Amino acid sequence: MDDYAIATRAGIGLIAGMLIGLTGIGGGVVLLPLLISILGVPPVIAVGSDAVINSITKIGAGALHWRRGNVSWPLTLNLAYGSIPGAALGVLFLARIRAVYGNRVNDVLRVAIAILLIVIPIAYMFIDPPSASHGNSKSIANNKHRFGVTLIGFVAGILVGVTSIGSGSIILLLLLVFYGYAPAVMVGTDLVHAVLLAGMTGLLQWRFGNVDPVLVATVLLGSIPGGLLGASLTKYLPSQLLKQMLCSLLVLVGARMLWMSVPHAK
Repeated sequence: MDDYAIATRAGIGLIAGMLIGLTGIGGGVVLLPLLISILGVPPVIAVGSDAVINSITKIGAGALHWRRGNVSWPLTLNLAYGSIPGAALGVLFLARIRAVYGNRVNDVLRVAIAILLIVIPIAYMFIDPPSASHGNSKSIANNKHRFGVTLIGFVAGILVGVTSIGSGSIILLLLLVFYGYAPAVMVGTDLVHAVLLAGMTGLLQWRFGNVDPVLVATVLLGSIPGGLLGASLTKYLPSQLLKQMLCSLLVLVGARMLWMSVPHAK
């Protein structure tokens, strides 16, 4: 691998890492299409490798949010109760599809990922974020919230296991819709939870041969410092404006991927 290829991968990792640290999203919805579209990584390998990259990148950013008091551990645990078994089922389902359809699973994954890239950002743009005073992370102690949060984790876990998208975007979206926790708490909690979810998913994907260790290592060269930088910039940059711009771009990327993928998925 030449220096240009290493620099390109590290640069892509830097962009995704900054978005992860700044907004809580970026690990799947940003990095995954970049791996597939720009680097030409087969989708099934991109999904597995992205899970490993996502988990390691979010360790530093999650630690910074934790030090600032932006992590609700009860919320993290209740999400994990659903997301961990959900992710295991998702990975097993993906392995089964790959065993039956072989490399054609890549065509199916392209379509699924493209649809998620369109639906998730559009949903984000039509939801008004709550004020910092709306939503209380301590409310997870109420029994009526525990099942709903665990169910959100389960749904997100399945999506992460199959597509690697969902550890940040889906969970943040559903928590906004149904519970409206303070944005800083949601971002910090989601980052810490994603370390657990993506880490376990990555290990399973590695076991099934869906991870490229060289790709992971070179992308991490940029994503780790990018995640730390993004988390540090949360106090200075208008993250909501950045999310709106990011969502618009993702819809375009998803539409292009869907347009190019549908004929091959027949």
